Amino acid sequence: SGIVTADDIEGQNDIAPVFSGEPLLAETLVEYAGQPIAAVSADTYDQAFAASKKIEIEFELLRPVLSIEEAWEKKRFTFNPLEITFGRPLETIAQAPNVLEGDISCGGQDHFYLETQISMAVPGEDQDLTVYSSTQHPTEAQKGISRVLDIPQHCVLIEVRRMGGAFGGKESQSTIIAALAALLAKKVKKPVKLRLRRDQDMLMTGKRHDFLIKYKVGFLKNGKILGLVVDLAMRSGNVADLSSGVLTRAMCHLDNAYFLENALIRGWPCKTNTVSNTAFRGFGGPQGMLAIETVLQHIAVELQKDIGAVRAANWYKKTIRNTTPYQQVVKDNILPDLVAELSQKSDLIQRQRELDEYNKENQILKKGIALMPVKFGISFNAPMLNQAGALVHVYTDGTVVLNHGGTEMGQGLFTKIAQVVCSVFEIDISRVRVSATRTDKVPNTTPTAASAGSDLNGMAAFKAAQKIKARIARIVAEYFGTGSSNITFRKNRVYAKNKSISFSEAAQLAWNKRVSLSATGYYKTPKIHWDSKSMTGEPFYYFTYGACISEVAIDTLTGESRTLRVDILQDTGNSLNPAIDRGQIEGGFVQGAGWLTMEELFWNSEGTLLTKGPSTYKIPGSRDAPPKFNVHTFENKPNSVPTIYRSKAIGEPPLMLAISVWLALRDAIARVGNYEHLPLLKAPATPEAILNALEKLRAVG
Repeated sequence: SGIVTADDIEGQNDIAPVFSGEPLLAETLVEYAGQPIAAVSADTYDQAFAASKKIEIEFELLRPVLSIEEAWEKKRFTFNPLEITFGRPLETIAQAPNVLEGDISCGGQDHFYLETQISMAVPGEDQDLTVYSSTQHPTEAQKGISRVLDIPQHCVLIEVRRMGGAFGGKESQSTIIAALAALLAKKVKKPVKLRLRRDQDMLMTGKRHDFLIKYKVGFLKNGKILGLVVDLAMRSGNVADLSSGVLTRAMCHLDNAYFLENALIRGWPCKTNTVSNTAFRGFGGPQGMLAIETVLQHIAVELQKDIGAVRAANWYKKTIRNTTPYQQVVKDNILPDLVAELSQKSDLIQRQRELDEYNKENQILKKGIALMPVKFGISFNAPMLNQAGALVHVYTDGTVVLNHGGTEMGQGLFTKIAQVVCSVFEIDISRVRVSATRTDKVPNTTPTAASAGSDLNGMAAFKAAQKIKARIARIVAEYFGTGSSNITFRKNRVYAKNKSISFSEAAQLAWNKRVSLSATGYYKTPKIHWDSKSMTGEPFYYFTYGACISEVAIDTLTGESRTLRVDILQDTGNSLNPAIDRGQIEGGFVQGAGWLTMEELFWNSEGTLLTKGPSTYKIPGSRDAPPKFNVHTFENKPNSVPTIYRSKAIGEPPLMLAISVWLALRDAIARVGNYEHLPLLKAPATPEAILNALEKLRAVG
């Protein structure tokens, strides 16, 4: 058995993924309730847990800063605030015929992965250490352990077979668990496994960032935005973690599908005495999109116009040069066509009429309906992260082992990459085995995040397989006395016109000729660039598009709500696997709906999280999925830029489609007041929030 504190750290007590000064274990200052101070090991979990309860710590209590508002007012930030300026927003708003101001808040969200954070560290010879970690970022864990233990990176091997869910929560913060296990293993010189109980996991690890958003907008009588100023204040937590990337993406997705000719977008990373927030599916995009959709709905209510007409006045157009506030040109906006097709598929106009009739006849139950368009940029904000490697071995029996830098967390990445290799060699998928992700096979990996796993690792695996294929083709061409251009691979065989041998025979033939059947592949996303000082550039390789129509009902007496029907049309390019993509669309939507309707985090006045388990923190269940759930993909629309088989990313974009549920709830509330006022509905739209919005609406009505 053993115990470690900050005093046992021989290297740096710092596991910051971006900046510095983010301790593994608190030294003299504890900045949030739940921050790790010590770790205990024993022969059994129960013994270690009991021992941890015997530790006594003396504190001097300081006054915490717990709210975004207080931190913002006191200018407490985890890094310097950010700003994007495009055009002349302040002057334009001052001259605009119509001006509105408002604010909206959205809460955080716990990842609630099925498998909590867990790592096992196994000491080897000399300084060698193998760590089996539930992490989305093996290299980040490797670097963190190297710093903490003061050993070279080549001594640290990280292996990830698979994770039981992650959703961004195991991108940076899994390093805490891996490094603690490694620190204990080094001290006791035995293998150490560290797993968190659910309540510990929710106390110790970061969430989706909650935001307070304030805006001022000037616009024309047709709803066209002339100028916009938006302040995005986020709860960064006690340290920066990945907040800079999250805030940047929120600011870069605030435009969503709309051309903002004059915009000032400011980002405020508020430092609070709560756990450091971190990556979560969408990575700031959902919060930014929530802001612009609120602005548009405010304009629609003010002008007494249909929200569809206001959107139409602001779409990025196909015929003119549309530039985002961060100065990337939008070249392929297909949303107007996609929205039109979805509206027709789902019979939107007729359903709106039926909904009007229903609401006239029912005083207690009210229905609402809303559409949410999504334009989501694909690539990491930091250009250096957009690279990947792969390693492919072909054996002489015609079987293949594939390794790449991506991690499998239930999203189907390994299946997709295996399919890519199968398609190169034209062999059955049963012949391909994807091995665990390991830092000694593919080094310097980037996180499996930003929806880019298939794009990056798929192309790297494709390039590695193509190298071996070309070598085999040359040897088979020599064998048949023909040119390599006459060689084709199909159905587990290699053909030279009307002659053929099996793929396994071809592999054996290449080995006999002393030709390597192993190759690495490397891919970096082209064309992207970003200036973090001016907040301008081309951070996204392409955009993916989608739209969703949600229909809801609310009980005006209790505030309860139900999602009745959902219709989705998602742009997937040439899908690598339609079944996997459908699962991602459905799962992402439900997770997003949970964030916006029921998942509510609550801290007491001392800064202790009280919602730390399924009894107090409600996540969507089977009955929360809409009974009518229609998912379609936009057919015959390959990616406009060269990606792996012209596919498009799918991991994050569907989550933002769930904003349609929140908009539909606002629509149902607005109908109570005959659309005369904008409902003041916060997110998540819990029954309490819905009742509060109804009460405020009746007060002004």
